[in-house]
Amino acid sequence: MAKNGESFARPEITVGRIDELSNADLNDLCDAAEAAIRYGGGFGWVSPPERDVLEAYWRGVILIPERDLIVGRLDGVIAGSCQILRPTRNNEAQSFACNLTTNFVAPWARGHGLSAQLMEVAESHVRGIGFRVLNLDVRETQIAAIRLYESRGYTRFGSHPRYARVGDRDVAGHFYFKNMD
Repeated sequence: MAKNGESFARPEITVGRIDELSNADLNDLCDAAEAAIRYGGGFGWVSPPERDVLEAYWRGVILIPERDLIVGRLDGVIAGSCQILRPTRNNEAQSFACNLTTNFVAPWARGHGLSAQLMEVAESHVRGIGFRVLNLDVRETQIAAIRLYESRGYTRFGSHPRYARVGDRDVAGHFYFKNMD
């Protein structure tokens, strides 16, 4: 409830896998990614790339057979996403495991449970397509993400002291897995 006695409707949250991007979805996804990158959760980027580079990146994600794009929406607007990266067909030895990557929620959309729902849908999708292990990695500075992963039963199995370079300093990264069976 607002301070002046008004109540606000909770936003409608929807999460699901998409196979194509409309122009509106591409715009929303780029806006959300740019905001996350600026805030420090940019799944690899330290500063937002030019818009055409970001658009090409997202269009490319849809084209890669081993990538599944899952998006989260608040009131119909894409506010975050994650990807499931399946092993290539020639990687028979690791065909039981896949990776969660590029997981983010725009800063303006945080606090509504969208991250947890993205993880729930991603894990359900992974189980549904027959994978037994889900791996992920995260910068040590992404404290909320680490809390989320650990609360969902992910096990940290290692750290890399020079995982990323942000500005003029090295940032450690942590590696996690979760059994899906």
